[in-house]
Amino acid sequence: MSAVTAATSSPASAAGKSALVRLGAAFVNRLVIIIPYLWLLFFFLVPFIIVFKISLSQTAIAMPPYTPVLDFRGGISGVIAWFGTLNFDNYILLTQDALYFNAYVTSVIVAAISTVLTLLIGYPIAYGMARAPATIRPTLLMLVILPFWTSFLIRVYAWIGILKPEGLLNELLLATGIISHRLIILNTYTAIFIGIVYSYLPFMVLPLYSALEKMDNSLIEAAKDLGCPPTSAFWKITFPLSLPGVIAGCLLVFIPAVGEFVIPDLLGGSQTLMIGRTLWNEFFGNRDWPVSSAVAVILLLLLIVPIMLFQRAQARTQEQDQ
Repeated sequence: MSAVTAATSSPASAAGKSALVRLGAAFVNRLVIIIPYLWLLFFFLVPFIIVFKISLSQTAIAMPPYTPVLDFRGGISGVIAWFGTLNFDNYILLTQDALYFNAYVTSVIVAAISTVLTLLIGYPIAYGMARAPATIRPTLLMLVILPFWTSFLIRVYAWIGILKPEGLLNELLLATGIISHRLIILNTYTAIFIGIVYSYLPFMVLPLYSALEKMDNSLIEAAKDLGCPPTSAFWKITFPLSLPGVIAGCLLVFIPAVGEFVIPDLLGGSQTLMIGRTLWNEFFGNRDWPVSSAVAVILLLLLIVPIMLFQRAQARTQEQDQ
């Protein structure tokens, strides 16, 4: 009798264990997906909602320096009354004042030019790293990452000593006879371009190197065997295959460059107009939190919406190719 009971219970227990294993695997798979969404919820969506809420308020001499402030002690009626006092006056102000429009346009133009310059400099570096012997690639990769071991602020301050009229660059050019009078580079947009390209160059090189290193070199050899010139082989094979790295690098440089504050403030001087400095002045100089929050919301939408549309178009293109 006991043997029959063991025989009948054994399959049931095995089925129960397999069901638990499947549930555990399903939970782990869901957890892997849930964690990034929770990260975005707490560190992106919630702060964005708070900033958007402040942008619908009005400036006040108080702490915090805006009204109305949501107070849950008033109950449902208090929350409804709070919603009724919100308005879009700060966004209307942004459309009426040319300062903000010019700051947005200048920031986008500076970021776009800096991204192109970074791509032109970073692509040959990444290409040379990918074609270097495998034994020295880790060393080259370390040299690219090495600037991150020093504070970003210190590296930008160092460029002040290099670019100022009595700096190292002018002294070197005068000593070699290349120029006869000192160049005015500091406190110009040229200094901003130099600072952005230098600071964000690793963000362009690393994705490009990752894409070029994975490329099959036999494709280039086959193209050469078929009589394809090296230049044509590059534009028809190498560059198209490296496009994912190009796109990733451009996004990693362009997005932070649009809202850059430290480099324009230290290297650009007071005459340069970029949205990062405008946002800083509104928030800390004028203590106008609602207007600065509206500026930040528009800047975020200006960056995120085109990227989302681009990613969707790219996904559709990949589906059509498959």
